[in-house]
Amino acid sequence: MTVRAADRSRYDRATAHLDAPVAVVDLDAFDANAEDLVRRAGGKPIRVASKSVRCRALLERVLARPGFAGIMSFTLAESLWLARAGFDDVLLAYPSADRSAYAELAADPKLAAAVTVMVDDQAQLDLIDAARAGGGEEIRVCLELDTSLRMLGGRVRIGALRSPLRTPDQLAELARSVDRRPGFRLVGLMAYEGHVAGVGDSVAGRPLRSRAVRLMQAAARRELAVRRAEVVRAVRAVAPGLEFVNGGGTGSVQHTAAEAAVTEIAAGSGLYAPRLFDNYTSFTARPAALFAQPVVRRPGVGVVTVLGGGYPASGAAGTDRLPVPYLPEGLCYDPQEGPGEVQTPLLGTAADDLLIGDKVWFRHAKAGELCERFDELRLIEGDRITATVPTYRGEGLTFL
Repeated sequence: MTVRAADRSRYDRATAHLDAPVAVVDLDAFDANAEDLVRRAGGKPIRVASKSVRCRALLERVLARPGFAGIMSFTLAESLWLARAGFDDVLLAYPSADRSAYAELAADPKLAAAVTVMVDDQAQLDLIDAARAGGGEEIRVCLELDTSLRMLGGRVRIGALRSPLRTPDQLAELARSVDRRPGFRLVGLMAYEGHVAGVGDSVAGRPLRSRAVRLMQAAARRELAVRRAEVVRAVRAVAPGLEFVNGGGTGSVQHTAAEAAVTEIAAGSGLYAPRLFDNYTSFTARPAALFAQPVVRRPGVGVVTVLGGGYPASGAAGTDRLPVPYLPEGLCYDPQEGPGEVQTPLLGTAADDLLIGDKVWFRHAKAGELCERFDELRLIEGDRITATVPTYRGEGLTFL
């Protein structure tokens, strides 16, 4: 029996009493992935990206492990909710325009002490001040550095369109603005190199593209290491009490941790190990989060149809954003239908061994987005469900 076949047998036994659709997290795999992230971080703390988990119980579980400290959130409303729930170090990874949430933040000492907001523009400071509604608490601020790789004199740009701040002078100037402005305190600097951390460098069947990605990422790492160190020196000259410099992501943990200027690493997707993280040469994670759909039809030889399953991930549209049929092995989509809103035909010889009511297990393309589809996660240890925990959705919360 293959490892995957053994996993299927475990999951089927654990969920035999449950009807699909159902979502599970294999805690043995989850914990092993957490341990591997800590190993790769080489002693630097890992700040957990909540958007890649979207389950309070699992955030608590991983933060209880040595090597993890703090949360990187994705909306200000989520940040406040987490702080009220007892998480005392929440870094908002994206600028917000949520005026009512800023008013809450500025009026509550506990929230203001726990939450750090992201800023990359003077106008964002203006918006926060205008939203205070009389609240006088000091707002903790983090600046974001643009990490994109520029080549051919800037005519070629590789990397996400995030912060407009790129040079040491630009970061230092905004740092001075924060320092001069009453009601704000600069505490951190963030630089997320998504073109390194979030792009696989070993795509099956595409050796030339994979080599090009590796060459690009090597150049990006070299350029960013020099520039990030210069930026940190410039910002620390303005704010000597800077508490943290955050960088990285699941795909770049060990490389970012090697930079002396970086004090902590961000990661989250590596805990669940969705399909987009299969294509890396630097690490191998164990699939931990899966969902099952029930077989409801057998249209013919070599074909079964499952209920629903069309759960695409965000990002540029493409087949890599689709969930993938995982267990049993040997199933694929009908190219004329793909994964559908209400039904998904699956082709392959494995289909002939499936009966009406059997489960087909899928892996989502991205990590936490699976939790937007399910109210709860069944936590599996061995071949037993040991707990059932709510996702954000299960707690009645959808922040985006």
